[in-house]
This record gives sequence, C-alpha cells and structure tokens, in this order.
Amino acid sequence: MSARQRDILGQTIALKLEAAIISGELPAGTRLDETSVAERYDVSRTPVREALQVLVARSLVTRMPFRGTVVSEITRERISELFEAMGEIEALCGRFAAERMRMEERARLESLHEDMGRIIGAPDITTYEAANTEFHQLIYTGARNGEFQAMAEALRLKLAPFRRRQLADETRIARSHQEHTRIVEAVMQRNGAAADKALRRHLTSAAKAMLLHWPDEGGANLRPMAKTGRGRG
Repeated sequence: MSARQRDILGQTIALKLEAAIISGELPAGTRLDETSVAERYDVSRTPVREALQVLVARSLVTRMPFRGTVVSEITRERISELFEAMGEIEALCGRFAAERMRMEERARLESLHEDMGRIIGAPDITTYEAANTEFHQLIYTGARNGEFQAMAEALRLKLAPFRRRQLADETRIARSHQEHTRIVEAVMQRNGAAADKALRRHLTSAAKAMLLHWPDEGGANLRPMAKTGRGRG
C-alpha cells in the first residue's frame, strides 16, 4: 500500500470514528486502542494510528496516561465555545478580506457562491462540503494575515465534525446559503463592517442549529436532524 493510500484510508477511518463519536455510538470515556479499532475496520494498525491522530487534533479523543486514547466528553458548553471562537476569528478575517481581497479572489468567491446554490440538495454531500470549505478558505486567505489564517484553519478543523453533520440538514444548508449571500455582498462592496457582522451571524446561526439537536449533559442520544434525501458520502 502506498503512502497516499494509507493516508486516504486513515482519513476514511477518522471520518467513521468521528461520526460514531458525534452520534453517541462511541460515548465519552470509551477507550480506543489501535488493535480493536483495526479489527473493527479490518485494516492494519498504521492507518488507525493516523486516524486517531486526526481525532486528537480535533479534540474528539484524548491521550491519557495508562489508559491510552479515550473518547472526549463533548458538552454543549464546549460546542458553544468553539462556535463563538470561530465566529470571532472568521469575522476578523472577513473584515480584512473585504478590504484586502484581490479582484480575481472576489470574482472567485462570487462564482463559487453561485455554484453552491446550484448543488444544494445534491445526493452526495461531498461536492457541497468541498465548495463550502473553499468558500471559507478564500476569506481566510483574502485577509492577508498569516496568523489570522492559521488560527481560523485550526479552529475549522476542530469544528469540522459538527459542521459536517449539518450538511445532512437541507433546511440548515438553505439558510446557510442565504447567510453566504450577505457575506459575498459585503465582500464585493468592500464593506469590512458588514462582512464582520454577516460572518458573526453566520456562525451564531450555525451554533444554534447544532445545539438544537445536541442533548443536555447526561441526556439521551443526539437528537435527529431534519430528514433529507442526502447521501452520507
């Protein structure tokens, strides 16, 4: 198996474990040893090791002395804090991007937004997910500040499991697209204050949608999101 194939396999396993953690199938405190996970997915321990490293980076699991890798507790407060932090840094990036983006970057952002409007509701969410990632990445890059960009990208990795789950909800995606419209308009108008405000609202809206389906501490499993015809990728 090539290094690239191992990397892809590791990412695939990470996504499966991520989904199991977010859904509550793997509750907080569950020990994830490499051998058991490898047997579960019928793979060698190498891609499992890589998958667990991904989950550690996203704070979904924790490496503990004498216990190994353990599923972290994900509280409503933790989710709220992540979205709040992301809202602040994305708003900052948006304000600077509105002022500093090059013309071709603004044009790409507007074109990408139009493309995303046409693929809402597609059976496979992976195309929309990739476009959504590029949309936000354009804003980080357009801020022309490497430190802001690094912070935004690090936070986005931690939020990725929760935002990915929201892609299964077409109602949330439609609302998100409307919010993107306001972001694009602000950037195209070079209105930093409006871009800041639009991105804060975007992340606040996403947080509310996520918390609506998240159980109270000590509660039952994750509440189901709106049913759609979307595939899981």
